[in-house]
Amino acid sequence: MGISSTGLGSNLNVEAIVQKLVAVERTPIDNLNAASDKIKTKISVFGKIQASLSALRDAAAKLTKPESWQGVTATSSDPTIVAVTGGSGAAEGSYAMNVERLAAAQSLSSPMFKKGDKLGGGSLTFELGEWNADHSSFTAKAGSAPKTITIDPPRDSLEDVRDKINGSGAGVIASLVTDVSGSRLVLRSRETGAENGFRLTTSPPAPPEEGKASLADLSFGGAGKPSRMVEDLRAANAKLTVNGLAITSATNTIDSAIDGVSFTLQKAGAASVTASQDKEALKKVVSDFVTAYNAAIGLLRDNTKYDAESKSAAVLQGDSTAVNLSNRLRGAVSSGTTLPGAFAHLPDIGLTMGVNGAITINDSKFSKALGQRADLKQLFMGTDKDHPENSGIAVKLRTMTDQILGMDGALTTRTKGLQENLKSNGKRADALEDRVASYEKRIRRQYTALDTSMSNLGQKQSMVDKLSRMYG
Repeated sequence: MGISSTGLGSNLNVEAIVQKLVAVERTPIDNLNAASDKIKTKISVFGKIQASLSALRDAAAKLTKPESWQGVTATSSDPTIVAVTGGSGAAEGSYAMNVERLAAAQSLSSPMFKKGDKLGGGSLTFELGEWNADHSSFTAKAGSAPKTITIDPPRDSLEDVRDKINGSGAGVIASLVTDVSGSRLVLRSRETGAENGFRLTTSPPAPPEEGKASLADLSFGGAGKPSRMVEDLRAANAKLTVNGLAITSATNTIDSAIDGVSFTLQKAGAASVTASQDKEALKKVVSDFVTAYNAAIGLLRDNTKYDAESKSAAVLQGDSTAVNLSNRLRGAVSSGTTLPGAFAHLPDIGLTMGVNGAITINDSKFSKALGQRADLKQLFMGTDKDHPENSGIAVKLRTMTDQILGMDGALTTRTKGLQENLKSNGKRADALEDRVASYEKRIRRQYTALDTSMSNLGQKQSMVDKLSRMYG
């Protein structure tokens, strides 16, 4: 904008007049901007409500999953023999464990090699499988195939051979054991179990020169075959009994002996394992649900209330969507169910709703109800196909929140409506800004012309006054 000199000749404060008139003309724009700010605040609050209801939906959904009700905790009388972890779906009870033998990996060690020994060129062929008792026969592991590794000088040191084996994917781990006498190559099955033993044939099958280091020193072919390696530990399955039932396993971690309970065998010996309902895990799932519900209902309550003392209304006070959401949540929780079972309403298990809508937990009563898992499960996740509104509380809340948060749900529809209002306000404000700008230009021209006219009149009046004084 250029420099304005209006009012300099007539003493008329044209700029102040124009600014005041424009300010009056901008009143509708200011009102629109204020309304838009309120809409933005509402959108923000509804976004928080959406996140809170999403958390409630997830917490309710967890209570409708069977695995949430099948948690079992397991303890071992001697974790140094059998370590145990409870899962879901396990049968409660006590189990006598007798570990006779741990699963083992086959381990071989080579003759002693001197520092700097070269093994020469050739190949190593590994086959995974199971040896019989006297190593007179070998049965290849189903699904596995022989793995051949080629060794070429000059990369034929013991270290080179070790690295080649470890990078081959042959199912065998190689390492060096070194002392003052020299180094040995130690080969161990990557996995435990009788079927994960291995046979190692070499080319050349025998040393080219007796007493000279060679790949042939690494052979292990079984009875009657070239075998320069020594078997320090043979591959074996774990052997144990569970309540007298004999069980074998290729690993020391056993997940299939008892549904829902995982055992880790540590050493031979006897121990008892007890599996019981995991009340603490179930208690946490229900407590998390209560926390999520209280957060959602509290957010709705705080944003729809009217404070009579300060005579101030929250941002969503009187908003029908928010009020309806609060009422629907309360109704779903307080209505309970008439499905068969010992519990029909949340207060029956120690969960009581206060006047503000929040749920409080009577720990003593709730802990007692946890002992009646079937009835508790019915209260939360029971279903009534003929009358869905009579289903369990978690089922009703999950269904309700899915609807509310859906594409055509109340929350989505309300948020879209507010966004459209905000967009409409923006367009109206832009149009009014153009009108105010035109208005300002018009009145500025008018008052500038008035200022000029009044200035001219003032000059003429001054001349008349001078002439009057001159001629008496």
